Amino acid sequence: MRRRLRTSGRGHGRVQRRVQGRLSGRVYGYGLALALLLTACSGGGQAGPGATATPGASGDIVVASGRDVTGKGGIRQQLIDAWNAQQDREHSDVHARLVELPGSADQQRSQLLGALQSGSAQYDVVNLDVTWVPEFAAAHLIRPLPDTLVGADVIKSVASTARWGGKLYAVPFNSDVGLLYYRRDHLKQAHVQDTDLSKGITWRQLRDLIDAVEAPGRSRPKGYEKGWTTQLGPYEGRTVNGIEAFLSATDGAGLTDENGRYTATVQQLTDGIAELRARSQGAYTLGDAVRSDEGESLTDFADGRTAFLRHWPYAYRTLHQSLTDAQLGVAPLPGRAVLGGQNLALAGASQQAYKARELIRFLTSRESERCLLDAGFAATRESAYTADDVTCGVARTPGAASPSASPSGESADRMPRDDHGRPAYARTILLPALRRAVQRPRTPLYGAFTQTFATELGTLFTDDPPGDAELAAELDKELRKALPG
Repeated sequence: MRRRLRTSGRGHGRVQRRVQGRLSGRVYGYGLALALLLTACSGGGQAGPGATATPGASGDIVVASGRDVTGKGGIRQQLIDAWNAQQDREHSDVHARLVELPGSADQQRSQLLGALQSGSAQYDVVNLDVTWVPEFAAAHLIRPLPDTLVGADVIKSVASTARWGGKLYAVPFNSDVGLLYYRRDHLKQAHVQDTDLSKGITWRQLRDLIDAVEAPGRSRPKGYEKGWTTQLGPYEGRTVNGIEAFLSATDGAGLTDENGRYTATVQQLTDGIAELRARSQGAYTLGDAVRSDEGESLTDFADGRTAFLRHWPYAYRTLHQSLTDAQLGVAPLPGRAVLGGQNLALAGASQQAYKARELIRFLTSRESERCLLDAGFAATRESAYTADDVTCGVARTPGAASPSASPSGESADRMPRDDHGRPAYARTILLPALRRAVQRPRTPLYGAFTQTFATELGTLFTDDPPGDAELAAELDKELRKALPG
């Protein structure tokens, strides 16, 4: 039975809920260090981590969000604490409070829709998956925001996720993009001379490397089974992998236009299905991938069952808690990589719109984005990656002493960092990947799209899959029902 690294869903992808086995104990230590340093620097605030008071209490700005990848009391909560401390210094009677929604991304979306439509929960700021912005905007559940909240410093591809119908409805908070993780130790055991893949490889080259690991007569790494794994289970992960294959096969031709209208042709769908079939063929892909989510695929890779893994940026920090830099590498994903992430939006029924906008501005500032990057998120601002004078006042600098999660004094954070304290891959790999990333279809009917898309593609992973053209014709028919033409 596989150990599982559980995650909660996010259309970009999902965020970490708990780490089991050898990945436990260390992952959240860095967040603790940040929290302690933040308290020392800011003097604390009234709304501490894990606040559970009822939404809508007098003087509160309530922020509704999915779970934080950096754990309980993680960097999102710490930034809110810092804003609260600033309010105390300014003698304001307003404080912000983070409410984390349980369940998968689909369940969180349903909770937010129900709460905002009925007014049953008085949320002021909602942290939306980038694919949800058109739906919430079209339903008038969130308010337009001043264009000044998203300036030229925000990565261009990321900034485009915040608009709908020519208006700004959200502000990018943290981003995401598909990346390729690989086991350097597996490649070295296969006598691969150059294990630095940071400049990028093609899918053909990836399969060649897998062939080298599995060469006849060569001893395989302990626990190794197949070349690579990803997230092909019946949820948003399957949609993400499908979109990456489709856009790679069709040179970026999307399935919808800028207004959310369905525009794909049967031939484009046929080409995309053929590409997805090639990426998921049994000769190279771990069999469990067709049932895997982010947590399961991450655990399989960390356990050495595969040499390659498609995953999100937060895996860089998580994997480095159990694997060394000599064992683990990261590279751009071959072909097109999907953009994920969350954006902050102002709830239409908020009674504290002015202060809520102030909070959004603070949480997405240059300094806050640098804090998010240092903690393991993909920041949304160019300056977080490139401006050495932009720092997080609560981040641990390389080599500095910090509280340890272990009695032996072992560092709680093993993520490699550059000379300025950023994750070592941030400027050279993560930022370029974000700049090149492509979006999933932007439509107010995204829920209907992803359900249809993932369900129809599921037949590709059955014992008797249809041919590419046959599946494409059926997918085209169902997408035309789900989306306007």
